[in-house]
Amino acid sequence: MSGSPAGPAAGGPGAAGNSRAGSSLPSSLPSWLPIREDLAGHTAYGAPQIDVPVRLNTNENPYPPSPAMVQAITQAVAEVAGTLNRYPDRDAVALRGDLATYLGHGLGVGQVWAANGSNEIIQQLFQAFGGQGRTALGFEPSYSMHPLIALATGTRWISGARDADFGLEPDHALSAIRAHAPDLVFLTSPNNPTGTALSPEVIEAVCAAAPGMVIVDEAYAEFARDTSATALTVLPRCRRLVVTRTMSKAFALAGARVGYLAADPAVLQALLLVRLPYHLSAVTQAVARAALALASAPLATVAALREQRDDLVGWLRSRGLRVADSDANFVLFGEFGDRHAIWQALLDRGVLIRETGPSGWLRVTAGTPAEMSAFRDALGAVLVLVRGDAPPDPPIAATRRAAASRRGSTSEASR
Repeated sequence: MSGSPAGPAAGGPGAAGNSRAGSSLPSSLPSWLPIREDLAGHTAYGAPQIDVPVRLNTNENPYPPSPAMVQAITQAVAEVAGTLNRYPDRDAVALRGDLATYLGHGLGVGQVWAANGSNEIIQQLFQAFGGQGRTALGFEPSYSMHPLIALATGTRWISGARDADFGLEPDHALSAIRAHAPDLVFLTSPNNPTGTALSPEVIEAVCAAAPGMVIVDEAYAEFARDTSATALTVLPRCRRLVVTRTMSKAFALAGARVGYLAADPAVLQALLLVRLPYHLSAVTQAVARAALALASAPLATVAALREQRDDLVGWLRSRGLRVADSDANFVLFGEFGDRHAIWQALLDRGVLIRETGPSGWLRVTAGTPAEMSAFRDALGAVLVLVRGDAPPDPPIAATRRAAASRRGSTSEASR
């Protein structure tokens, strides 16, 4: 359950004051601090935050909100600014109604819940259905926050394995459920960090076998090649199923921190017992509702990112690398004898990706065309050095082009 690499070596990009705020926190705890014994020695979750021309490490949507979206959000926040002396709508009813409409599948406000990012949603589920004496089963490699939140809530985490291709066959999942009888089962689809998706048939089989709650983390659902293959289709037949989503990725609202879930109304009643009062600010609710009202704009960028992802998969395979099939906005590729050396070499060339997942593999986020060009130029040059590949096409200041594209006021996908 360790976190990400600490970042670049001394002297590399970001080492001389370019790391973003928060990196100065101590990496270890003093002996006088009476931390819980089960937390001692663990590393906090987090990817390196380094200012480089091309950041492709945290699966953000690279396209900023459109000018129309910025105006709508600004107006929405202005309208609530004069009421900030009062607490927000404790249950975020209007926002939940908008989210239910967006999800479709006949869902109503009583079946949708919202919180500060999908991580808080997952934490609330652990608080309500996990805890001391209870267990949660996940199939790894997968989202590393699941076992960390299990630890924080006193839930024993059971690590099941995925198949060799990072998929999950029903028989494999059912065998683990029968062996452990977990109180919670976590399925991530599309899976992070591999990008692989599960079919509704697998999810339905797990629901039929699991003795407790089944949580399907669909943070990247909008990027799937088949968006109809969602766990939402299984909800009517599985009362203990929960489907979690986020507005951080497809809606390009990572900075707003909005996550949500769809489930049976009884699940929402259970979450009311553990949620903090007024947990979702009036500003957050206003921003999310404004974005949902103009959903077509950010969702247009999803199609562009799918295309970049698929092109990237083909290019990486053409270079002789192993690549996991991806239904997300990122690609897992390898295998390298020293993946950290590859990560560092890319960083030295101004490209930041993620050192995560199985040993020997790296993950890169799908970005703008300029960012993808910069990544290909950088990785091509690195492969020449480490494998003796033929030199790639001459780079044409790709990292500068990518940095310039970030500064543009209008996204390429929404113009």
